[in-house]
Amino acid sequence: MQQQVSAVTLGVADLTRMWLAASLQDDQRRAKAGGTGGFSLTHNVATRDEAQPALDQLVRFGGKLLRAGDAPPHGGFRGYVADPDGHVWEIAWNPSWPISPEGYVTFGTWGCA
Repeated sequence: MQQQVSAVTLGVADLTRMWLAASLQDDQRRAKAGGTGGFSLTHNVATRDEAQPALDQLVRFGGKLLRAGDAPPHGGFRGYVADPDGHVWEIAWNPSWPISPEGYVTFGTWGCA
């Protein structure tokens, strides 16, 4: 597994400035966090077959599974794990976001028209 953070998603309290933090917490299947409502760090993997083993490895080494791997509405595959300090990691494969052999993620459309 390449060591990288592909995206940081922040949940915020003021919808007029950003999007609703409750949506992120609902996606994570996590109770309301303190502060502004939580965030997640995303580790994208290059293929669908890499996602579940990465989730399993994080749990095996002390992470807490928050959301089992599944297919989100926009396609792909994702799951959430909290590390031992409570930081939430999303492990994701998104077919619209290819990863180069060097580990660079190309952000494309997210299933949006």
